[in-house]
Amino acid sequence: MRKLAFFLLIIILFIGCTSDKKTTKIELEFWHAMGGPLGDALTKLVNEFNATHPTIQINEISMGRYQALSQKLMAAIVANTQPDIAQAYEAWIAKFIEGKALVPVEKFVKRPHGLSQEELDDFYPVFIKSSTFNDTLYAFPFNKSVRVMYYNKDMFYVNGLEVDDPPATWDDFIKVGKMLTQDKDGDGRNDQWGTTFATNAWQFENCLLEAGGQIMNEELTEPLFNSEYGVEALNYLTDQLNKYKIAYLSTGYDGQNDFLASKVGMVEGSSVSMVYLNKGGIPFNLGMAPVPHFRTKKNLVSGTNIIIFKDKKDEQAEKKQEAAWEFIKWFTSPQKTAKWSNMTYYMPVRKSAIKDEEIQKKFEKYPGLKNVYDQLNYAEVEPQTDVWFETRKLLEEQVIEKVFRNQMSAKKALDDLAKKMKEMLAEE
Repeated sequence: MRKLAFFLLIIILFIGCTSDKKTTKIELEFWHAMGGPLGDALTKLVNEFNATHPTIQINEISMGRYQALSQKLMAAIVANTQPDIAQAYEAWIAKFIEGKALVPVEKFVKRPHGLSQEELDDFYPVFIKSSTFNDTLYAFPFNKSVRVMYYNKDMFYVNGLEVDDPPATWDDFIKVGKMLTQDKDGDGRNDQWGTTFATNAWQFENCLLEAGGQIMNEELTEPLFNSEYGVEALNYLTDQLNKYKIAYLSTGYDGQNDFLASKVGMVEGSSVSMVYLNKGGIPFNLGMAPVPHFRTKKNLVSGTNIIIFKDKKDEQAEKKQEAAWEFIKWFTSPQKTAKWSNMTYYMPVRKSAIKDEEIQKKFEKYPGLKNVYDQLNYAEVEPQTDVWFETRKLLEEQVIEKVFRNQMSAKKALDDLAKKMKEMLAEE
């Protein structure tokens, strides 16, 4: 009986140990700002990762808005309650690096289970650049978008315009805008417009690069957005409102809704706008194209990167960081970045992902979409400094809005902001 009891005890202990091994998981907290259909798409991919990686559990927490995410991350770092991984803009990352809060992703890329040079070369250079700080790869691309010109092919056809040849330059855009802007009932007010836009820093930044300008110098010590190119870019947009009268100012999603109602022939937006345009169905033949260029085809990508936080108190910190890298590597693989792009219209971060069957089908459906994706070959990133992050807000509130409403000249407004930014840089 004693022997039997002893063997039973051994079996129970063995089963217990085996059970522990099977159920042990590394749990990671992932903070992000994705919501609506974009949040749903992220949840699908996270669930897929969890289902195929039995030893890792990603617990995603949406903060709803980027401003809330930024504030909560800052507070969490101070209190040492930061998540394991998070979305972050370049300006935030620069601040986190200063505070020694991050583990460089480069640490894992160069390890045996990292990425080969061939795999790294498969990433669009702009995304590696946006993740690199002080020559170190601190982050990895997550949700990245480019600007797109959406246009109503039916309206183009009715007005004698070639439906698959949308305006490619600034001059062409003005010309087509004039043709589409019409007072159909003769009451002295336009019933149909060439375009509409809201006060948008990204749109101005894009035009600045197209004109041949820069936002800041390479050393990030001096603003350059108030150059002759900046004035030219801002006047190009203002002239659409006040000189050529082919556009009107809209707010929020009003412009997008007017476009869907065929009151507007062309609208600029993010590639991700397609998710919302498609939500209720598009009542006309939709065209997609790169935004019109000027002297250059340079353009600005928008969106966040993903980062890994340090945690000195957690005994499992090293294992958690390895697990975080496993998720990042999986999410940015050619197959998964293509899937993410197909669900959201965010840009795939790998060149080889373009070969994906679903992406190719979209190129067939929207002939101009391939050229939209090709903008990544000419893309730039915003200045990687928190001073620009603050200045960007002021650009919308104190410059673009006032110039659009004829309250100040483009030169004066840009010069005033550049002066303020220099003061902010000096205080750093």
